[in-house]
Amino acid sequence: MEGRLRMHDGDFWSLLKEKGYQLGPASLPPGMESAVGRVSITEGTTIFSLKYKDGVLVAGDRRATAGTTVMYDRTDKVIDIDRYSVMAIAGVPATAFEIARVMEHTFKYYRRSQLQELSLEGKVRALSKLLKENIPMAIQGIGAVAPIYAAFDPQRKEGKIFFYDILGAEFEGVEFATSGSGSPAIRGVLHYQNRWSGRPLSELSEEEAVILTIRLLETASEFDAATGGVNREAHLYPLIKLVTSEGVRDIPQKKLESLYTSKVMVDSH
Repeated sequence: MEGRLRMHDGDFWSLLKEKGYQLGPASLPPGMESAVGRVSITEGTTIFSLKYKDGVLVAGDRRATAGTTVMYDRTDKVIDIDRYSVMAIAGVPATAFEIARVMEHTFKYYRRSQLQELSLEGKVRALSKLLKENIPMAIQGIGAVAPIYAAFDPQRKEGKIFFYDILGAEFEGVEFATSGSGSPAIRGVLHYQNRWSGRPLSELSEEEAVILTIRLLETASEFDAATGGVNREAHLYPLIKLVTSEGVRDIPQKKLESLYTSKVMVDSH
């Protein structure tokens, strides 16, 4: 056991590959290669993250589409990875969920085998590595993922936001980051809000950040057919998570419903 831990140095992904696990074309069912380009791939948008007063907020709409078909309106696009980090997904959910599971188990394996937490830098590079491993599927058009990774660093006592392209290139969002087909509609709003509204995003309270988030995703849904908006009859609201010094926390749907009714709808009239 000691030799095995020393050989992998806490790298759960290397252990998986040694056992024959593949995240790429080798994992496709027989005959699937010939179907590439002829199948409608399920995709998910829109996601974004911003820094607010207490940490980092990460949000996503709930719609998943396949071409012009709405496949599902209750997709969870913001996934807990560990106590202090989450990944938001834009792209193919099947691939993104698999990447999220590998990350979750990689961090857990490292913590248990090395008796310490993987550094934030290591976590960020782990996601980049998984995306690079997925390049063949991304190029084929059946597995592209452009995620956002948000975390709170207990050592530095600050929130961090990172976003990636489908090839695994890593970028840090200083104040915010967006991804997905609806992101162009809200990226400019975030920039305006951060620079010229009189208060930068980092000074917003939790409630102010959540209200802004609901408005932004409603805006994205107005200009992007792949982005799902609020559906009050179905009690359907965006998925919003906060990452702070206390860890990851969900904003309850009842609170979102209350804020939407009292702040968003009222202000729209």
